[in-house]
Amino acid sequence: MALSERSSVQGSVKEVLREFQVSFFALTRLPSFPWTFVEKDLQSSGSSELISQVLKQTCLHPLCQKFPPSVRYRRLFLSQLIRRLEASGCEPLDELYDALAEVVGAEETMECYKSYLLPAGGAVSLMENIALISEGTTGLVTWEAALYLAEWALENQQVFTGRTVLELGSGAGLTGITVCRSCSPKRFIFSDCHSTVLQKLRDNVRLNGLSEQTTPAVSVEKLDWTAISEEELREIGADVIIAADVVYDPDIAGSLAKLLSIVLRCSSAEGLPQVFICSTIRNLETYGGFKQQLEAEGVGHEVIPAPVNHVFPYNRQSAIELIKLRR
Repeated sequence: MALSERSSVQGSVKEVLREFQVSFFALTRLPSFPWTFVEKDLQSSGSSELISQVLKQTCLHPLCQKFPPSVRYRRLFLSQLIRRLEASGCEPLDELYDALAEVVGAEETMECYKSYLLPAGGAVSLMENIALISEGTTGLVTWEAALYLAEWALENQQVFTGRTVLELGSGAGLTGITVCRSCSPKRFIFSDCHSTVLQKLRDNVRLNGLSEQTTPAVSVEKLDWTAISEEELREIGADVIIAADVVYDPDIAGSLAKLLSIVLRCSSAEGLPQVFICSTIRNLETYGGFKQQLEAEGVGHEVIPAPVNHVFPYNRQSAIELIKLRR
């Protein structure tokens, strides 16, 4: 094999291993993994070396020991690897069967860890609820718009650097923790209103090594959109306000529109915060209604171009829009 060909193959293997790792720790749907590449490699090489490398980047990686994905997910993932290795006729891999034996008898819980790998190294690890909607709230899981907004933040770090940032409806905390870890804000305020979500949010913030004593200084606040006063908003003194996947219910959207109009109205022209709202458009009527309510409150908006780099795995067929508000 020519040197250029060998380099190309090595580059492809590196990309595939990275894709396996990113997808595995984010608990991405298993059919979306690059299985065809693995099958072709097993056939052409007659060796289980690639499977061994995949295992080291996933189930045997230190991150999996510290923040393990769900037991069921690991079991299904390992079963997929074993099925392909056995179908290829390659030599069995003891470490693969040892890894499966570890999870076969393990007890499943309602909670698990998801980790989102950051481009500059490290990861945002979150405790999430396996059920999509739990205990009457949607805030215990990471939604697509939060991942989209986090990707946009990574490409627009200057928006947050040295600023005080308020996040509305922080949920599991993915976007805010990504901003804290990668964008160097001066201060970051996570907020939500549901007590169970707030407890999980505090746990996730702590899990990622953030607190009032760190840089940036971080706090987690209970914030009721219908009750917060202009004085409280001025006290927070946010230079930037962000929110993701908060426009899913007409009643909530109405409260949000009123709050945002107050934020922009009570700020001086020089101290006007930048406000970014990112939404997965599941219902055109609800989302259109939110925009109409903003207009009725005297708040305009512009659509911000999508992030270019695909950092986190999520369904990119979803209609997601990021808007910046203006007075």
